[in-house]
Amino acid sequence: MDNAKIAAYVDSTAAMLGLPLPPERAARVVAHLQRTAAMAALLDTAPLAPHDEPAEIYSPAAFLPLNDGRSQL
Repeated sequence: MDNAKIAAYVDSTAAMLGLPLPPERAARVVAHLQRTAAMAALLDTAPLAPHDEPAEIYSPAAFLPLNDGRSQL
């Protein structure tokens, strides 16, 4: 994405959210998104297979009932 498209995205998103965004702050947001896109592009080039992913699948445990039979929530 080029600078003009990123700036248009930032401006339109701020307007949609009703977020006042002065030009100097919008420029910083655009710079941040450019850096984020550059980091993502580096990750996209890494040759990883599904078995290279070390993270487990998150599965939250259910809350155990209290001694009086009520839920902990």
